[in-house]
Amino acid sequence: MTQRLAPRCILLDLDGTLLDTAPDLHAALNRALTDQGFEPVSLMAAKPWVSHGAPGLVRFGLGGSDQHPGYDRVLDRMIQYYGRDLAVHSSLFEGMDKVLHEIEALGLVWGVVTNKRSRFSEALLRSFQLFDRAACIISGDSTANKKPHPEPLLEACRRIDVRPAECIYIGDAAKDIQAGNAAGMTTLAAAYGYLGDEDDVTDWGAVGLLHHPLDLLRWVCPS
Repeated sequence: MTQRLAPRCILLDLDGTLLDTAPDLHAALNRALTDQGFEPVSLMAAKPWVSHGAPGLVRFGLGGSDQHPGYDRVLDRMIQYYGRDLAVHSSLFEGMDKVLHEIEALGLVWGVVTNKRSRFSEALLRSFQLFDRAACIISGDSTANKKPHPEPLLEACRRIDVRPAECIYIGDAAKDIQAGNAAGMTTLAAAYGYLGDEDDVTDWGAVGLLHHPLDLLRWVCPS
């Protein structure tokens, strides 16, 4: 049975939770790989690595090692390509637009806490007209520590002026749930995100699972 909560703030991870960014990240990775003479990889195979950022995607593309002699060259190219075309094929996950509107209609605020660099996260949110709607945007270079450290989530609370106990944090990676729990927030795992075959969301320690973005409304909307 879904436990109804009474939060003041909903915080979301970006890639794999709020936005489906895998298509543009995958395109940038494959352009970088082929530029340097390596074989491209499939989107389905690459998706579970999106939560590891560009470094993780490049490691995957080069066979799983950042010691590969082509690693730095491919990573640099991927970042360049992604910066130019980061909102071509990306989209809000189905139902997420309604979720955000419902959150706002309830008088709640929402924000983003991601490990993505601010130049990419902010540009993405501007592309989807979400930048000014978000109460805060905490990126991977906003604080000294990234998730799974709780510092980014605590910084979000400081900027919004809410207590961690008044927040729900939603993410599609174990490090998201670890960070949210360490910060003292209620955590929900986005099981619709970029999960690999080895990922068992039931082991992450989240209070609940979201199999679709609209499932969030069952946790926060009055009956």
